[in-house]
Amino acid sequence: MNRKSALLIFFVTLHTIAFSQFRKYSNEFLNIGAGARGLAMGGAQVASVSDGTAGYWNPAGLFHVRDYPIITAMHAEYFAGIGKYDYLSVALPVHDDKRSLSFSLLRFAVDDIPNTLFLVEPDGSLNYNNVRSFSSADYAFLFTYAQSLMNTEEKKISFGANAKVIHRSVGSFAKAWGFGIDAGLQMHFKNWHLGLTVKDLTTTFNAWKFSFTEKEKEVLYLTNNDIPVKSTEMTAPRLILGGAYTFRLSSQFKLQAEANFDITFDGQRNVVVSADPVSIDPRAGVELGYKDLIFVRGGIYNFQQALKDGDTLNQQKVWIYQPSVGVGFKLKSLAIDYAFTNLANQSNPLYSHIFSLRLNLIRKKKENQ
Repeated sequence: MNRKSALLIFFVTLHTIAFSQFRKYSNEFLNIGAGARGLAMGGAQVASVSDGTAGYWNPAGLFHVRDYPIITAMHAEYFAGIGKYDYLSVALPVHDDKRSLSFSLLRFAVDDIPNTLFLVEPDGSLNYNNVRSFSSADYAFLFTYAQSLMNTEEKKISFGANAKVIHRSVGSFAKAWGFGIDAGLQMHFKNWHLGLTVKDLTTTFNAWKFSFTEKEKEVLYLTNNDIPVKSTEMTAPRLILGGAYTFRLSSQFKLQAEANFDITFDGQRNVVVSADPVSIDPRAGVELGYKDLIFVRGGIYNFQQALKDGDTLNQQKVWIYQPSVGVGFKLKSLAIDYAFTNLANQSNPLYSHIFSLRLNLIRKKKENQ
């Protein structure tokens, strides 16, 4: 093994995580989702979300957090525990009953990545004592504000916005800071629900800064690797439109179905409507509830064209998609949700078990004097 091959693992990891300049896929960890309910429904949430995860799916839905504060937490793992994804939010209603606020934290991290930079000694021998590990972590802090534009028994219209701060780090080698804004609108009338979200409204910029010691720079130079200094990633705006309808099956059963359309403007993608520069990626989900206590959910998303299995001669393409399922239980002020879904992609399907908790902090009503 020569010095260049020994450095392969280190540089593939570092370049994949930090040095990529592909604007289409910047800050992809922000597209995973939040809350097991939404992930079980294939991410179709923009029209109906009304809990603490609204700060992620549609800021306007946060307005429906009005009676008590809500704490939401979620944990998921990628690749048999190698990557960990966590979400935490605190949603607070404002006393005038017209506004709500929330703070959300998202973290996606891969720990114990081997740094083989000094694995090979100058004489060509391998010294595994020189191998150190580092972590790559992505953070997003979302500050959400929502308010009512109309609130009657027949019609409810709300508006919301996010200010998000992004921090990404790869060991001591690279760090980035970014800032972006999301905005949303939500309408409810009778059994219909409509939603609109614009993510990265002003385009989200990540400014990377790299830091290497003199010894690390020497190894990079001797192995003909570039020594980066600064880099910038940009996340283009995207528009998500959604519609949902609630079916009152009986006094005990309720079925809610939702469809979303994720519209991007950064060029042709492998989705249902693939054009340049506009592409449209649909997703759909359903939720069957019993007495507002037990819920069964399902969804489909990530439609793509791929070569038919075994057809290497005719190169025939077929449509494939990813399914998701889940359940939920509501026990007084505590809700427990579970989802079984693919957090990776079509070419590398790795399904994960996702759990999330939602706690309603019920405020005691003051007794009349």
